[in-house]
Amino acid sequence: MFNILRNAWKIPDLRKRMTFTLLMLVVFRLGSFIPVPGMNTDALAAFIQSGGLLSFFDVISGGAFANFAIFAMGITPYINASIIMQLLTIAIPSLEALAKEGEEGRKKIAQYTRYATVVLALIQAVALSIGLKAYLIKTDFISITLVALSLTAGTAFLMWLGELITDKGVGNGISLIIFAGIVSRIPTGAGKLIQLYKAKTASLIELILFVIVAILIIMAVVLIQEGERRIPVQYAKRVVGRKMYGGQSSHIPLKVNQAGVIPVIFAMSIIEFPKQIAGFFPGSAAYRFFTKYFAWGSWLHGILYALLIIGFTYFYTAITFNPIEVANNIKKYGGFIPGIRPGKPTADFIQRSLSRITLVGAIFLALIAIFPIFLTTFTNINISFGSTSLLIVVSVAMETVKQIEAQMIMRNYQGFLK
Repeated sequence: MFNILRNAWKIPDLRKRMTFTLLMLVVFRLGSFIPVPGMNTDALAAFIQSGGLLSFFDVISGGAFANFAIFAMGITPYINASIIMQLLTIAIPSLEALAKEGEEGRKKIAQYTRYATVVLALIQAVALSIGLKAYLIKTDFISITLVALSLTAGTAFLMWLGELITDKGVGNGISLIIFAGIVSRIPTGAGKLIQLYKAKTASLIELILFVIVAILIIMAVVLIQEGERRIPVQYAKRVVGRKMYGGQSSHIPLKVNQAGVIPVIFAMSIIEFPKQIAGFFPGSAAYRFFTKYFAWGSWLHGILYALLIIGFTYFYTAITFNPIEVANNIKKYGGFIPGIRPGKPTADFIQRSLSRITLVGAIFLALIAIFPIFLTTFTNINISFGSTSLLIVVSVAMETVKQIEAQMIMRNYQGFLK
């Protein structure tokens, strides 16, 4: 990976893109320290560190949520809007037709996604401003409105920044913003480990085991992310005019982790949302119920969390990969899977293969997500969402390096006439 980055830096165009990306990420980090006016950040930070969904948002936003900076909501509304648009594209025929129009159709869907992002950001900002009213210095209408608009503007700016990185930089801008936010927390996490050791809360052996397990998790993430089953496809020869087409072999790559990290974010949002709402009303029956039975680290919480991740993995894989459409395209171009008849038998075979391989990816995601519960239970080290953060960081890093490598191959390709 480092060789790829070093070689890419030698190419002027790629060096310009990489420099631009780094500068935009610096802008993102600077914005994470510009506070929203009128908020008691010290009291809010203590509340967020208690764990829960807000703590997860703080990890993704790179600490901006604990500071309640203008980027406190991060890029989460954009992710939610993108997921909603993907679901609507399947449910609404007009959007599905728009998605099949090519580049112009994708541009229109991207525009709708931006509008949806601003709307969702405004709704979330208003809800946060009202829900966290206890941490406002002034609780009048103007102060709440100012906080809500500041948070919405911050998310809209991050969305623009992410698209700018995708267009003029390297990699996916939205993913890199999340990546930068998580990586920026590494020094803080390392400082907490050192404090635990100095306070005799955690022994040296526990810290060494923690580092070893973190390395093993990284290796497992790389293995699962790169793992895929290749279904062979053979194309029959056919004559069109005076030319002969086909007669070649290809394959359908079925990735083990087709859904990425999206199911983890889905499951975390679903399981923590009711508890977070109840947290705004301390002393209520709902608050006592969720605090007793669904506290982070409890076995009931862990089991439900794992089951939701497995379910969402299958759900998201189903909406992003359509075996019937793949089978129809294979049949359309004269292809077939050896030993399988074209049409419905091919679609059924791909569906069975996808279901089996998705089970492995779903169980892996569930184990990765609930690993901090085991870590907290059996050791004195309490670092929430550590394995989930590793999953996001490793996935984004691998995807970015692949894109850089692809651009290097494209620029160094000599062609047939050379």
